[in-house]
Amino acid sequence: MSKTILIVGGTSGIGTELARKITANGDRVVITGRDGARAKEAAAGIGDGTQGIALDLAEPELIAPALAGVGRLDGLVLSAIERGQTNVRDFDIAHAKRLTTLKLVGYTEIVHALLDRLEPSVDTGIVLFGGRAKDQPYPGSTVVSTVNGGVVGLVNTLAIELAPIRVNGLHPGVIGDSPFWADKTAFSEKFAAATPGGKLATVADVIGATEFLLYNGGVSGHNLYVDRGTTLT
Repeated sequence: MSKTILIVGGTSGIGTELARKITANGDRVVITGRDGARAKEAAAGIGDGTQGIALDLAEPELIAPALAGVGRLDGLVLSAIERGQTNVRDFDIAHAKRLTTLKLVGYTEIVHALLDRLEPSVDTGIVLFGGRAKDQPYPGSTVVSTVNGGVVGLVNTLAIELAPIRVNGLHPGVIGDSPFWADKTAFSEKFAAATPGGKLATVADVIGATEFLLYNGGVSGHNLYVDRGTTLT
């Protein structure tokens, strides 16, 4: 029997590729994006009955109404991210509030709004995207690093609160073939050199890791790194 998976942030990049892989495996996908027209266009490109809806994590009061038409779910992937450089010396309060709201408040409200439609079973998985910036900061990552650290705490508490539903975190490092990193050669090469094998993780690696956390009934409360072993060097 096919499952239905909701991917928040499924209109571009890793979210879109994940949606394609899940539908190719026979499951149904609902994707969200800030722009409704773009979400519907992306859903049409994925095909196989994929639904696209408008939703902005940075406006948590509007999340529940946006999800009102979503039916029963067997899984949830919170992959929406928003990058930006904010450091302490040139602190941008508005940007910091948006990033913090997006991941910590927005992620939590998504789960809250969908609890009555998530099957209460170990077969139901929730995956929250954080990032290795939480413990590998870079210039300008003050807010991103802090928020991604908060995702770890959110995973830990939700895994307890929502059991038997499983909750896990996924923390990618630099993903060499992702649209964001593809043109940042000098930075990517520096990080590649820091991995034991001298190569960066790929989009396919992230998708495989997400599927593992989403579908494996024995894994919950885990924060998984996809970084080709940079923690070892």
